[in-house]
Amino acid sequence: MKKSFKEAASELFGNEEEDVAEVLDGEESMSELMDLYEESFKRFAEGELVTGKIIAVDKDHVLVDVGYKSEGRIAINEFKDEEGNVNVELYDEVEVMVEVWDEEQERVVLSKDKAAKIKIWEGIKEIHDADETIDGVITSRVKGGFSVDVGLQAFLPGSQADLRPIRNLDEMVGQTFTFKVLKYNRKRSNIVLSRRAILEQARENARSETLASIHEGKVMEGIVKNITEYGVFADLGGVDGLLHITDISWGRVKHPSELFSIGDAINVKILSYDMEKERVSLGMKQLSPDPWTVATEQYPIGSKVEGKIVSLTDYGAFVELEEGIEGLIHVSEMSWTRKIRHPSKVVSVGEVVEAVVLDIKPENRRISLGMKQVAENPWEIISDKYPVGTVIEGKIKNITDFGLFIGIDDEIDGLVHISDISWTKRIKHPSEVYKKGDLVQAVVLDIDKKSERFSLGIKQTQPDPWKSVEERYTVGKEITGIVTNITDFGVFVELEEGIEGLVHVSEISKEKIKTPVGEYAIGDELASKVMNINSEERRIGLSIKRIGEENDKELLSEYVNNIGPATSSFGESLRETLQGQLDQDKPEETPTETEESE
Repeated sequence: MKKSFKEAASELFGNEEEDVAEVLDGEESMSELMDLYEESFKRFAEGELVTGKIIAVDKDHVLVDVGYKSEGRIAINEFKDEEGNVNVELYDEVEVMVEVWDEEQERVVLSKDKAAKIKIWEGIKEIHDADETIDGVITSRVKGGFSVDVGLQAFLPGSQADLRPIRNLDEMVGQTFTFKVLKYNRKRSNIVLSRRAILEQARENARSETLASIHEGKVMEGIVKNITEYGVFADLGGVDGLLHITDISWGRVKHPSELFSIGDAINVKILSYDMEKERVSLGMKQLSPDPWTVATEQYPIGSKVEGKIVSLTDYGAFVELEEGIEGLIHVSEMSWTRKIRHPSKVVSVGEVVEAVVLDIKPENRRISLGMKQVAENPWEIISDKYPVGTVIEGKIKNITDFGLFIGIDDEIDGLVHISDISWTKRIKHPSEVYKKGDLVQAVVLDIDKKSERFSLGIKQTQPDPWKSVEERYTVGKEITGIVTNITDFGVFVELEEGIEGLVHVSEISKEKIKTPVGEYAIGDELASKVMNINSEERRIGLSIKRIGEENDKELLSEYVNNIGPATSSFGESLRETLQGQLDQDKPEETPTETEESE
């Protein structure tokens, strides 16, 4: 049964009528009394939030007056900070939650922490309903996403953490971000957040601003968001633009990753903008002038330059003179004397070299360079240093089928042709006589500057034995030699080292034979008679049959000479016949090897 106003006042102030009257005196006193009266009937539901005043603090509890008959108690731990200090002052107001309300025992249990959580849940609801944001700290990685502290434990799905997949998820742990509340369930203590929604909204806002301000020729700052082999994609503020690899630099770029990393801030120029397709082409090299516009003045023909080798091909080396300016050193322009098969034999990528500008064509963006022109052409001075007839000494550097290469100095090699190795020896290959590294003497025969040829001769260091062969082998002289070769047309006989004579098949025997093959063997010692000598063509004709014929002629000649005056016509006739036979048998020139073949 509800108490009367007077009864309630009596309970508060006693039964003395004068005390009640004193309290009731005046309009203001009446209002206060009404508040006290209403307070006396206030009841709190468990789980309700109330505001109380701290009236006492001990080592275990804090007493809070919430306007009931007995004060509510709160564990002291709920007032401690992270370092364990108690942060509480008497008469401070504090918002608490009623955990236990026991009217019969006049006992009230309160909780400050639970009250704070209720306030957070109410705040979560308000933020969600108003589509507002909340700050939170990512505390750890969990399955499918992150755990976030927003006062309560919340879940951030991995797909909602950023606009793009995150490569290193651990980098986000410990960072504070702003989130949107996608959904919440207080009963299940479930809160789902999204950072991506905020980023998408920010990007859309930036995109609108960017599209409104973008135009060709404008210089903007962008953030590298993706790198491919053909270029870089940059975020200009909600709008992506492509910086093609050909527009990164006036110079050579092998791959954009050599110059950029994701997240880099870069300045670019708008080259073109397709509003319908929302495609933006960007340029970086266009922020500086094209170096080829002043290349002719910068690199005049004949000037010496220095640059770094940036690329090698089969036909030459490309040299970077400055960013955007490259010149080609053709393989033929690398050495005056060496025949370079590949530029890697002379230079390497990254090497700094000196060269001379041979030609420049800015319209084609080409510069021709020469390395050998840096030094004096040794072929211009070689003839003064080694005139024809000079005897030089050098080591054999190389042996080929056609001759020997002898080192003249550090750059030039001289060639001794196989025909100039010996006056007399038949040499099939130079390696039969010499080996690489042998020290030899040779005579300078000819220097061709235009063709860059230096001709030498080894045999010229000795006199030609064929020039004096007629002095050693007179016609009609009988000699002995060794068979060196047998052919169908005759037998070759070595008279001395390098000097051979030919016994033609017709000069072997009085009897006609078709070939001497089988009649003689190489190495046989053979006697013959000198029939003719041609020192210019280096040929000696020999005869075997003439040796026997000469003996017969001597007997016949002696017989004819001993015949006295003819006593009859028959005697005269016989004498004439014998003399004619002697005249007929006079030596004739033996056919040469060439004549026989003809």
